Amino acid sequence: MKSLISQTVSLMQGGGAKSDIRMLGRYLGLLAAIILLYSAVFHGLMLMEGRQYSWITGVYWTLTVMSTLGFGDITFSSDLGRAFSVVVLLSGILSLLVVLPFAFIHFFYAPWLEAQNRARAPRRLPPGTRGHVILTHFNNSAANLIGRLRQLGVPAVVLVPDFRQALELFDRGYQVVVGELNNPDTYRDLQVHQAALVVVLNNDLASTNIIYTIRERCEHVVTVTNADQDDSLDILELAGSTHVFQFHKLLGRAMARRVLGTSFEPNVIGRFGALRIAEVPALATTLEGQTLAESRLRSRAGVNVVGLWGKGELKLPTPDTRIESSMVLVLAGTAEQLGRFERLVRPPDRQDRQEGPVLILGGGRVGQAVAETLDERGIDYRIVEKRGNIRKGNARVIVGSAADRETLEEAGIGQTPSIIVTTHEDDLNVFLTIYCRRLRPDAQIISRASLDRNVKTLYRAGASRVMSYGTITSSTIVNLLRPESLVMLSENVSVFVARAGKRLRNRSLLQLSVREQTGCSIIAVKHDGGMTVNPEPSEILHEDDELILVGDTEALDRFASWKPQRA
Repeated sequence: MKSLISQTVSLMQGGGAKSDIRMLGRYLGLLAAIILLYSAVFHGLMLMEGRQYSWITGVYWTLTVMSTLGFGDITFSSDLGRAFSVVVLLSGILSLLVVLPFAFIHFFYAPWLEAQNRARAPRRLPPGTRGHVILTHFNNSAANLIGRLRQLGVPAVVLVPDFRQALELFDRGYQVVVGELNNPDTYRDLQVHQAALVVVLNNDLASTNIIYTIRERCEHVVTVTNADQDDSLDILELAGSTHVFQFHKLLGRAMARRVLGTSFEPNVIGRFGALRIAEVPALATTLEGQTLAESRLRSRAGVNVVGLWGKGELKLPTPDTRIESSMVLVLAGTAEQLGRFERLVRPPDRQDRQEGPVLILGGGRVGQAVAETLDERGIDYRIVEKRGNIRKGNARVIVGSAADRETLEEAGIGQTPSIIVTTHEDDLNVFLTIYCRRLRPDAQIISRASLDRNVKTLYRAGASRVMSYGTITSSTIVNLLRPESLVMLSENVSVFVARAGKRLRNRSLLQLSVREQTGCSIIAVKHDGGMTVNPEPSEILHEDDELILVGDTEALDRFASWKPQRA
């Protein structure tokens, strides 16, 4: 009841609300006058029929007829009286059952609902807000980024110019603020001067305007912008953007680097000082068929296997895990250790070679980025594209449908080691993945996912590896926000940095048994400016040491709350 009263008072305080209430008051006054008039006529007609009633009875009769209750205890006997009853009844239907509910909804309920909605989608952040990330556009990449930021405990707010979209996002659990993207006051209300980062994923024209507007309000805030076109790179930098990326090119390069069977060189995906996190396929190496214990990689090369990609899932390995040809190893080690690993796993009678050209299905921006990366690495490829206007005269472009078997055979699907599906339509990617898997059961298929929810579907369709545009975008931005503090290996597994603190000081890794107790593996220890990569079990930890660990989300949570017992 108190809440209802307070909300009613707040509604009445607005200028628009006061005007509405005045109009409603006029209508209610007119309605009261009509009721009194009908009551007076009721008395006159009843006197003509030789009956007399009190004024209260007249009002009672008028209200029962107008509201269509019609108890029937008081009725006219003359035709004139009955005609008057019809008039009162019809006017009651119009005024009480139609106009009055409409007036109530328009003047009271709708403003109250609007006030409730505006409370859910505010136009400013509290003055003390700091360390937050502002996003000026919401899409699948933004949703992926917000999920990653929540894992790090970093608040994120989405700026939305459309009020209805803001309410929809609020109902989905996102923090939103309503405001114009090109108004400097909007960013003042967003506390942009205290923000950790502003992420601008709009189109190039809108992004340029947004960056320029932000710089009117704050010069120092770090901004990240996506450029769809090459020509926009310089313009966005001139507008004041701190970092400008072409995420479609980053995705294409990441897909190209994961081609199997063309090189034994590990692909570095993250760095922590001297420590490198790298991926390398097991295909055609000396590791095929061995368990991790049998491979003795730690003692022979110094590297640590921190994860294994297989059947679309990244798993934390055990000594008994067997290395299959379809797997991709995630390694932790220094550049020197990775070099020793490369020499160790290369068969003595085999050099880097390629049986046939890599197939790129789709000649869009991602497909062309894949081609550029493969070209830089000296790897032959063929692009299958319906449009014949890309790179005219290039013999590596096969014009035709990727769903046509003759076109694929012309491109070399029978000899290719890898097929890369790069179109921006997930439905088409699923179709092409199933089709290519049927034609080449033994080939590696790397597929692009525009929506994260389709990643598992593509794996079920037969993809060897799925690369998500949203994951590439969010990982790049998170690494900017927290440099050398986090590397996302998959949706659930991460490499992260934590301080040893008092709870682990003066204890050896063997005594702590971190992996057995928490599920996390320590892959490096930073101490006094130096780093010990893949430390020995006898390594003693100090309070100021920084630990680099790998584990899934549950393991990371267990480590954060873990209090080892003293011997």
